[in-house]
Amino acid sequence: MKFLDQAKIFVKSGDGGAGCCSFRREKHIEFGGPDGGDGGRGGDVILECVANLNTLIDYRYQQHFKAKIGNHGQGRNKTGGKGDDVVLKVPVGTQVLDEDKETVLADLTAAGQRMVLLRGGDGGFGNMHYKSSTNQAPRRADEGWPGEECWIWLRLKMIADAGLVGLPNAGKSTFLAAVTRARPKIADYPFTTLHPNLGVVTLGEEEFVVADIPGLIEGAHEGAGIGDRFLGHIERCRVLLHLIDGTQDDVAEAYRVVRHELAAYGGGLDEKPEVVALNKCDSLTADDIELKLMELSEACGQEVLPLSGVSGVGLKPILARLFTHIREAREAEPEVPAASAIFGAGKRGAPTFQQRKRKAEAEDDQFARGHWGADGEWIWHDAEGGDGDYDDEGADLDDEEDEDEE
Repeated sequence: MKFLDQAKIFVKSGDGGAGCCSFRREKHIEFGGPDGGDGGRGGDVILECVANLNTLIDYRYQQHFKAKIGNHGQGRNKTGGKGDDVVLKVPVGTQVLDEDKETVLADLTAAGQRMVLLRGGDGGFGNMHYKSSTNQAPRRADEGWPGEECWIWLRLKMIADAGLVGLPNAGKSTFLAAVTRARPKIADYPFTTLHPNLGVVTLGEEEFVVADIPGLIEGAHEGAGIGDRFLGHIERCRVLLHLIDGTQDDVAEAYRVVRHELAAYGGGLDEKPEVVALNKCDSLTADDIELKLMELSEACGQEVLPLSGVSGVGLKPILARLFTHIREAREAEPEVPAASAIFGAGKRGAPTFQQRKRKAEAEDDQFARGHWGADGEWIWHDAEGGDGDYDDEGADLDDEEDEDEE
């Protein structure tokens, strides 16, 4: 599925149905009088927030949405029915903006949330409405009121508790794959991540959502690289995890570049709590790690944690530090729901990156001790490297047969 986080669409509510000009003409009824019914109201334009969407790609191929007009009134005082509504389903975290892209009309942050964006036009009155003692045979029937129409922007801002920032190839996607069940694309070239990815971290009995966004480079706020528009997906985050590639020559400059881009983007990103980590420590010596930790601490003014997303070193301390900030933010703003509660909890007991790695190594060790035979039986290798028939407990079957004979 392609990812799209911004779309411009045209919406129009339905026009009201026309009233009816009718008179009752029936045998043996000399003065039937007017009986024209009113027109029905036009359909509404409704926005609905659903939990099983994560992109606005549906609005790339269809940009015009119009609700149905109301049904016209009929004789015998029949009022026209209401026109069918048009329901636009959007992901959680979608903002609705006016055509100027500045005025926020709605912010949908919970699954199941619905709002009427444009109300359908009212139906016109039939001639029965204008009947009075002085006007007993009115011949006036009104047209329905027109519906509303406008161009709007849909902008998706993902909801997450923690956001990953850093230069390209800083190890953000590797970190996400190591601590969650997400499977982002990982490669050794810049801008491997082209759209945001979400993952649910399970820390004991607690859970929180982590968002990985494309890397930033110097001048991203001016359009360099793929720009800084994706920073909107971490505006809702409670804490940022700033990953620095430890294999770079100047780690302090790498930190300053990203901080400058966050400040240039605005949105309060440079004011959010931040946890700084030196990644790829498995490729450095102990002396290099100590030296770069010191340089980075002087640049950011806080403690820097060592990390290796590939080997799993330092993951738990960083997750604990992130959750500390998230818990404090939740206590300060209890009315704001947790991201894990919005998207749903992750599956308990799901294998992590390190668990899958150990399982693969165990399978390799298992096949080093034996192999499958031609008839589907398992054949264990003996201590001298030859083949021998062993049961699941590792005992020689021939020895067991001798014991049975005794």
